[in-house]
Amino acid sequence: MSSVPSSPLAAPAAAAYDPDARLSALAWLRANLFSSVWQSLLTLAVAFVLIRFFWFVLDWGVVNAVFYTTDPDVCRAATGACWAVIAEKHRPMLFGLYPYDEHWRLVLMMAIYLGTVVLSLWPRCWNLRFLVPLWIVSSLSIGVLMFGGVLGLRYVPTSEWGGLPLTMLLFTGTVLIGMPVAVLLALGRRAPLPVARGVSVVFIEALRGVPLITILFVAVNVFPLFLPAGVEVNKLLRITVGIAIFFACYQAEVIRGGLQAIPRGQYEAAASLSLSYWQTTRRIILPQALRISLPAITNHIIAAMKNTSFVIIIGLFDILTATTAVMQDPLWRKFYIEAYLFVAAVYLFFGYALSLYARQVEKWIASGRI
Repeated sequence: MSSVPSSPLAAPAAAAYDPDARLSALAWLRANLFSSVWQSLLTLAVAFVLIRFFWFVLDWGVVNAVFYTTDPDVCRAATGACWAVIAEKHRPMLFGLYPYDEHWRLVLMMAIYLGTVVLSLWPRCWNLRFLVPLWIVSSLSIGVLMFGGVLGLRYVPTSEWGGLPLTMLLFTGTVLIGMPVAVLLALGRRAPLPVARGVSVVFIEALRGVPLITILFVAVNVFPLFLPAGVEVNKLLRITVGIAIFFACYQAEVIRGGLQAIPRGQYEAAASLSLSYWQTTRRIILPQALRISLPAITNHIIAAMKNTSFVIIIGLFDILTATTAVMQDPLWRKFYIEAYLFVAAVYLFFGYALSLYARQVEKWIASGRI
């Protein structure tokens, strides 16, 4: 049996690669951080700044911090952080203007909401026969808990909603309404019909060209002027739709980029199978486009969560606005840094969780699980 001659270019490369040849930690430091005099000086300067910074954070945030007290004078006498302000003010910070004695309803509502979201993101639960009843029951339960007026619960209007539950409801409404609109706008902008393409282009460019604050002002102050006398649309619903449309216009351009990345051969293969436009889009083109643009889609979803803080301009108290209002208390006003760090940690937790989930979805796609 004759052997197949190996390529003359492949042999040196194979010989050069040695999986066991790894640089030691000392050799890596010398090669990357201390390869020259100037690089060594820069490394030492950066290390000095980082050590001083982390020592300051440790000293201020842990060593000399006050973690629990009901007396603000104790915090004023301390030289470190006053984390006690979070324990003292966490309920109005998290729940805003919602009646204080009804906060248990918001705790239960958040438990139902987070449980529903977690189950919806689990691949084993991706079945419409399960998800549709789940969201219907969860939505009704959340509505009953938030509004009240039934089952002996006190009625609470949306003007008194606030804090983290309001942030989560606005974010969820933005994504659930905005994503389907974004997909339709992206498909419309690439549609063969000139009318559909023109309408999509005008809609996207017009709304992307104005600030989100302008859209919120229109939703609150201008839109009611076009309604018939006696007809009123809830302000919270108007705000949610406004943020969702703004989100959809940006997301549509991301999805359009994914659509443009699909090779022409995919369309030709679908045509050879006599698939219609919608069959081609739903089964072949759109899944690939969403997979390609998943990182950018996740980025805009995280941005949508942070954009909910703009509701401050129309008098709704999300978690950031509620914290700003709470910290007007003259007894605790000095410790606003700790309060805002707590809010930042809440945003960081949800944003990082979304980022981790998006990476996990990418792994599932790569492994063929979905």
